[in-house]
Amino acid sequence: MAPRTLHSAVIQCALMIILALVLPSSCLLPSTASSGRRGPHLSVDTFDERSTIPVSTIQHDSTTGALSMGIDELALKLGGMGRARLVWDCYSIGVDPQLHYSDSPDPDIQKLLPSCRRTQRLGKEALNKLSSLYKYRGVEGGVASLSHISTSADSTTKLLLKLADGLEVETVIIPWNDKRSTLCISSQVGCRQGCRFCATGKMSLLRSLSSDEILCQMFFGRKICRLNGLPEISGVVFMGMGEPGDNLDAVIRATEILTTRELFQLSASKVTVSSVSPTPDTFRLLGQAPCVLAWSVHAANDKLRKHLVPSTKYQMVDLRQGMMDALLDRRLNVRTTMWEVALIAGVNDSMEAADELIDFARVFVEGVPGAKLIVNLIPFNDIGHPVFRKPSHEGVVAFQQRLWTHGIYAHIRTARGDDESAACGQLATNEEKKQTRSRHK
Repeated sequence: MAPRTLHSAVIQCALMIILALVLPSSCLLPSTASSGRRGPHLSVDTFDERSTIPVSTIQHDSTTGALSMGIDELALKLGGMGRARLVWDCYSIGVDPQLHYSDSPDPDIQKLLPSCRRTQRLGKEALNKLSSLYKYRGVEGGVASLSHISTSADSTTKLLLKLADGLEVETVIIPWNDKRSTLCISSQVGCRQGCRFCATGKMSLLRSLSSDEILCQMFFGRKICRLNGLPEISGVVFMGMGEPGDNLDAVIRATEILTTRELFQLSASKVTVSSVSPTPDTFRLLGQAPCVLAWSVHAANDKLRKHLVPSTKYQMVDLRQGMMDALLDRRLNVRTTMWEVALIAGVNDSMEAADELIDFARVFVEGVPGAKLIVNLIPFNDIGHPVFRKPSHEGVVAFQQRLWTHGIYAHIRTARGDDESAACGQLATNEEKKQTRSRHK
């Protein structure tokens, strides 16, 4: 079995179900459910070939396209509110209007649109204006193309998207009890933080994603759910490849689009952004976004934390204060947050480490009135590390009980998709290795 990283999208996306139980969907922004329809199973072989463009002809373009525009802004570009709303009615269900309306519209897709849009079309003029917002075609084949799909026994579905410049990024669909799905999305190709337990960290940072490239993961996620009969995506977690705190503008813009009623229609309580917090200001800035904040803590002890996250430049008390300040700027009823702790045998799974975490968390809870803190314990999974090992189940439970005894709620993560060797960073890093070997042949 291939190595897996504990910081993977597959593992960490399980955290979203905890937030769904803790946060009422109305606590941040209202949500309107988007249309959904089950259909034929989609594989890469049956994916729309009209969207394929030779990768060698495309260079990265970070300019903002239609996916990053609200209705008013897009209406100005297209020449009418009706056109803008029709475009977004398509995007929200994973349909590229430039492909859909370039020929005779698919009647099955038309039925998924709001009744007031089913007889509306985008004419040549509107399509040309929409096309002009992107350097190459549109969302499919322009912003990204689907290059790989893998599905595990529990229906966890991993997508590998090829971007316009040929780099690849991962997103993961995690269904829950046939009722809803969580989408784990990436904010960068690679990551500069270099966490020692994470496969993505081994890639180093190749580049950050534009807001369109982040949002196209939601677009493709909605499309695959619709065509493969997966439950509708009702939540998003930024826990895939990359560090959101190193790509603040694009991440914040993406959360705004995700949580706007007329766009992707998610509640802000169902969008979680997780960061290692590169600086104390990271959470203050992320706190402006319509989302739940999560912190990859891993250890309260400065020396140990530096060992696990080598890029750490600030003391933990300073980083904690940054998160506290961000939550204090929010209303009392929207101060729920999550801390993630990757437990590694003999490294940070001792009772001493638990006690340090308890003291560290107590200051946080006492300093933020109304705060609801969830500590998520994530047992390490082997990524081929020469020293790190997975802790025993008994040791993890003991760590959890220690936190509970002192009034700190802790949850042990539920693994999803473990039968697939496609943890966060592995699909992309495996592809990178293939390309490197090919170049040296």
